[in-house]
Formats: sequence, structure tokens, C-alpha cells
Amino acid sequence: MAIGELVDGFGRRLNYVRISVTDRCNFRCTYCMPEEGVACLSHRDILRYEDIAFLCKAFADLGVGKFRFTGGEPLVRKGLVPFLQEFHREMPHIKTALTTNGSLLEEYAGELSQAGLHSLNISLDTLDPEKFRQITRIGDIGRVLAGIDAARRAGLKNIKLNAVLIRGFNDGEVERLLEFAEEHGLLLRLIEFMPLEDDVWTKDAFISGEEILSMLPGGRWIKEDGGSKEDGPAQYFVNEATGRRIGVIDAVSNHFCKNCNRLRVSAEGGLRTCLFSENETPLKDIIERRDADGLREALLAAARAKPRCWSDVKTGTLHMSGIGG
Repeated sequence: MAIGELVDGFGRRLNYVRISVTDRCNFRCTYCMPEEGVACLSHRDILRYEDIAFLCKAFADLGVGKFRFTGGEPLVRKGLVPFLQEFHREMPHIKTALTTNGSLLEEYAGELSQAGLHSLNISLDTLDPEKFRQITRIGDIGRVLAGIDAARRAGLKNIKLNAVLIRGFNDGEVERLLEFAEEHGLLLRLIEFMPLEDDVWTKDAFISGEEILSMLPGGRWIKEDGGSKEDGPAQYFVNEATGRRIGVIDAVSNHFCKNCNRLRVSAEGGLRTCLFSENETPLKDIIERRDADGLREALLAAARAKPRCWSDVKTGTLHMSGIGG
């Protein structure tokens, strides 16, 4: 039973937390980090799994019902799968999700199937091997495709395929991505290119959610109503004629700030109340002291200070790899 609720100054109930378990990644995606990579945190600077569990318990006591574990690439951190399995045993009523680039899924899918994941998101922006090498700089699409197959064979459910649409790069692949998702029992979600970093993002490369909808094949697509209170920002659409289903995340052109229910925690324990904001509340010292009361007050205070909208904060200097998306 929750002992309170995380509610911000605008009355939004915050019940969904994304936690980055590492800032390290085995890809160098162009919209996520510079080609040379970023300076990685040392092991002593990131939260231990025991710290993450303590933090999640505090969040759960304040009404959080879903945690998504991200990176960097979360599966590059040793011990993640056993942690997720133990987390599920300790808090089976809490929804857990994982976001991955899929490159290590073939190795871990079987064990992940025992971790009680509510959903698995796989990032895949293109099905073209050359374009895939171009956007990831060092990735092998074959490993990702093998990982997708392994996840399905292992019985993992609710697998989503996330693709960031970039004009001039993959905007001609929408139907191909949709067909691939259907063939493999996945739900495709198309995402607007977000202006987190001025050196990467340009207006010319941006495709709005409205334009994305106009690009969908097969005639009329109807927006679905409803959804879970812990759901993310995607809007889902069904094709009136074929029954095909797709998600669109239009966080830039049709920002969902008025309904935002999320918080983010970086690998080193910085609590961020808005993806676009550089302001963080440091939690690591409080967590390491196991100061439950102090942590609760810090979470409540940060929630109250959540900005009204991303347009109210400074943007343009953030690497996505450091904040888990």
C-alpha cells in the first residue's frame, strides 16, 4: 500500500520511472552520442543494484507502478538479468520493462523470460544493413535480428519495435518496418526526432507526428482510446480496413506535457523530472546512507518542482546516452 503519492505542482500524478542502469553502450548512434563516444562513468560512480532496489522500493511506496530499465545499453552491465529476476520476486505487483538495442538479446533472452517483464522495447531505425551501420556507426543488424528471434522463441511478450524517423534517412521505410513488425509479432512505434542536441538535430530532418500519420499505408487510421495509467507517451492507431496497429510518439509537435507521468534517474543517481531539462536532484548519497525518510522527502520535493512543459526548460546540449531516453 502506497504511503503517499508523487504529485507535481500541476496536479500530475507521477507513477512511471525510467532508470538508467549504465551510461555505456556498444553502439554509437548518431542521434545519441558523438562518434568518439562519451566519457564513461567509473563503476564506483554508478548506483549498485542494491541501491537501485532501495530506490525503487521508495518510489513504489509513493505510488509508482512501473519501472523501465534503460542505458546506454542496459544489457552491457553485468548482472542485470539476475537483478531483474530478483526484482520480480521481491515486487511481483510492479510492472517492469526493458529498453534495448537488441544486440545482446540472443544471449540473454532465455533468462529474461524468467524476469517477469511486462514489456520489451527494441530500438531499430532501419532494416537496411548499410543504413544500420551508418546510424549506429559500429552495430551489426544481424545480431539485432537474431536477438528479436531469440526473444520471441523465449516467450517474451509485449515486444515493441521503436524507430526514430529521420527525413532523408529512413522515411521511405515505414511500410517495410510495419510489415517486418507484423511478421515477427511486434508492435511498431514511430518516434519524432527530438531536439536534444543542437549538433545533431535539424528542422530539415524532423518529421512531425501528423506527417508520420499521413505516410502510413492502407488508408484511414483511427486513434485508439484509453490505455494504462502507467503507459508511456505513444498514441496508438488502428487501420480501419486491415486492423493493423501502430504507435506514434510525437513528443515534439504534440507534446504530452500536460499528461506527463514520468521521472528519470541517471546511472549515477540523478533524478530528472523532464527529459529535456538539465536540472537534476542528486540521490546517490541519500541512497547509500539508506536514509529512507530523506529519500522520500527528496523525491516528493523533486516531483513538486517538475516543470509545466519541456518548452519551459533549456535544451540543445544533452546526450541521450546519459539519460536513458
